[in-house]
Amino acid sequence: MTSIESVSRSDLEQRRKMLRTHRRLKMLQAAWQTLAVGGMLGGLVWATTQPIWVLQEPSQVTIEGNQLLATPAIKSLLPVSYPQSLLRIQPEAIAHSLESQPTIAAATVTRALFPPGLRVVIKERIPVAIAYIRPPQAVTTDVQANMGFVDADGVWIPFQTYATQSSNLELPQLKVVGPWERYHSYWSSIYRSVSRSPVKISEIDCQDPTNIILKTELGIVHLGAYSTRLTQQLHVLDQMRQFPQQLNLSQIAYIDLSNPDAPAVQMNQ
Repeated sequence: MTSIESVSRSDLEQRRKMLRTHRRLKMLQAAWQTLAVGGMLGGLVWATTQPIWVLQEPSQVTIEGNQLLATPAIKSLLPVSYPQSLLRIQPEAIAHSLESQPTIAAATVTRALFPPGLRVVIKERIPVAIAYIRPPQAVTTDVQANMGFVDADGVWIPFQTYATQSSNLELPQLKVVGPWERYHSYWSSIYRSVSRSPVKISEIDCQDPTNIILKTELGIVHLGAYSTRLTQQLHVLDQMRQFPQQLNLSQIAYIDLSNPDAPAVQMNQ
């Protein structure tokens, strides 16, 4: 019994030594892994702070997605000072800054390491109408302050902002007259209907909220207050194309479509 007990104790002691050795090896391995990861991160941080990983000038920024806005103008809007470490640049903050511009609907900014730089992809706001706060003939001074542009969603774009940022200023054919606050809530709907109308419409007068007035190829059209019947009103207007064959358009003062079920024509006296 004594010899058996001594053998058992010896085996137990060896197992304990092996376990302690295994634990030491695991601890050493974990320490080496921590040092290796820390060294890699430190090396990466060090590398990205070197001149090669620094944004030195605007030429390292690429702009994509712009057709109307000039590339230099967009670069001038970036809240970036040069030189600037790529690690200190916050792409989301730059994107939000660009999206605060009335000419830019959306922006995505990403960092590039090879070669170091910034990639900016934007979605422009496309002006669909020239917007006059007051009728052009009623303004004698500061004409540009009286006009701007609106996109299909009804976002107001100041004339000077668009003019200074655009590389190819093209004026829309459609005009809208009246304070923006009076029509912006339903602009997207009215523009969608007007743009699909077979009858050519050149101007939308929203000065009087109780009576929207259109300038069309058939003459002046009164719609009354904006309503969901706008599509029906424009459909009736299209059916009235036969008027030029029956009446002299110069004799018509305006077409009244405030009630599309009973359209009326007001003749000149």
